[in-house]
Amino acid sequence: MNNDPYKILDVSPDATDEEVKQAYRKLAKKYHPDNYVNSPLAETASEKMKEINDAYDRILSERKKAKSQGQNYQTYHTNQSRFADIRALINAGRFTEAEQALNSIISTERDAEWYYLMGIIVYRKGWLEDAYNYFSTACKMDPTNAEYNSIYQKVKAQRSGQFGGYNQNEGVSMPCTCCDMCATLLCMDTCMNCCCNGCR
Repeated sequence: MNNDPYKILDVSPDATDEEVKQAYRKLAKKYHPDNYVNSPLAETASEKMKEINDAYDRILSERKKAKSQGQNYQTYHTNQSRFADIRALINAGRFTEAEQALNSIISTERDAEWYYLMGIIVYRKGWLEDAYNYFSTACKMDPTNAEYNSIYQKVKAQRSGQFGGYNQNEGVSMPCTCCDMCATLLCMDTCMNCCCNGCR
């Protein structure tokens, strides 16, 4: 059973409160017991509905607790990470230290999050091809993780030249934090959509 409430609702930990609410409503509508009256799937739907409600309640509780402690909920979620210390180094712009910490982890302990964080570090160095490979591996190891998939898809689009071309031998600039990186790639995606819509 999946214990990550964000995965249960299929949203990123960086999602806004409104996005979390919309995801919850969509799933609640799909699995509401009224849709399965006299159905052999009634019990399954009921269990799924309980799981969805519990996930939503946990996210709200986490975010309320984080705000009461003067944190934003992204920071709170990051602190639950196995690599919370390394994420903190990355968010502080201390990439060399973060990379050293990641490299000190033996290969058998390198999970999807390890590849995701290494991808962020090499992207910051301007190594787009390496970043693409790290993000790709992270997604293969944990295909349902919205955080990994979001960045992978944006870097994949950048690599394919959708944002003004790509030279494998030239560096790319990147903001200092994981959250800034997501925001920048989201902005690129929005600009791309605007350009495409204008051509129709």
